[in-house]
Amino acid sequence: MSSPRPESQPAQQQSVPGTLGEMDPKPDHGEESYQGSGRLTGKAAVITGGDSGIGRAVAIAFAREGADVLISYLDEHEDAQDTARYVERAGRRCVLVPGDISDRAHCKTIVPKAVEEFGKVDILVNNAAFQMSHDSIDNISDDEWDHTLATNLSAMFTLTKDAIPHMPPGASIVNSSSVNSDNPSPNLIAYAMTKAGIANFTASLAQMLAEKGIRANSVAPGPVWTPLIPATMPEDKVESFGQQVPLGRAGQPAELAPVYVLLASDEASYVSGARVAVTGGKPIL
Repeated sequence: MSSPRPESQPAQQQSVPGTLGEMDPKPDHGEESYQGSGRLTGKAAVITGGDSGIGRAVAIAFAREGADVLISYLDEHEDAQDTARYVERAGRRCVLVPGDISDRAHCKTIVPKAVEEFGKVDILVNNAAFQMSHDSIDNISDDEWDHTLATNLSAMFTLTKDAIPHMPPGASIVNSSSVNSDNPSPNLIAYAMTKAGIANFTASLAQMLAEKGIRANSVAPGPVWTPLIPATMPEDKVESFGQQVPLGRAGQPAELAPVYVLLASDEASYVSGARVAVTGGKPIL
């Protein structure tokens, strides 16, 4: 990647779920740098949380590799529409589906919409997530706990179950886990638990779907500079975010996208059940 990588970010905070317009510095999603080579030509993808962060970088990369994209997102309409413009500039179709995936009734509308628009689902990227930082378990309400599980785990289950009947042999499921899956932060206890669940779910799913010719893998990002960070962490932790990994900085979403492209592509035809670490040098178990 040719663009400079900022080593730190100033203290800042915004409300959940966070938007790109308020971030300093702006994340790099590969808008100017990602070059496609036809690795996903003719494929149709569903990406949750595709308005910003890792999901946006993946949507841009997938489109430049030749895929049509459905983007599920909460309510960050301006960010989602901007992402759609990048997809469409790549000559691909982009379908936007706003709504809260923690609501199962809404979640169950997403795959049918993709099938209506594209006729199939070749790639499912379960990426959207909720987190909140707390110093004590006493500060986690029952509602917040339930919302975290519904967003991070139950939505993945629902979307995967709905997508499989429409996925041809060679299709790919890529789930966003985290370095927190086995190096959990005590301040992210609910989030970290769900990310371990995602890793485990994906490993089981890869074995279950092998006979259908559908692959399932997960990506374990380390600290990545996305709107979720200033929206869910205290200002002082935002300022030092990413400095704890060997590379000494937060990753940019654009640095994650090539891994998702590989796992979604036919080139990874024998890669299933893997968990790929993109952590700035911090090992996962």
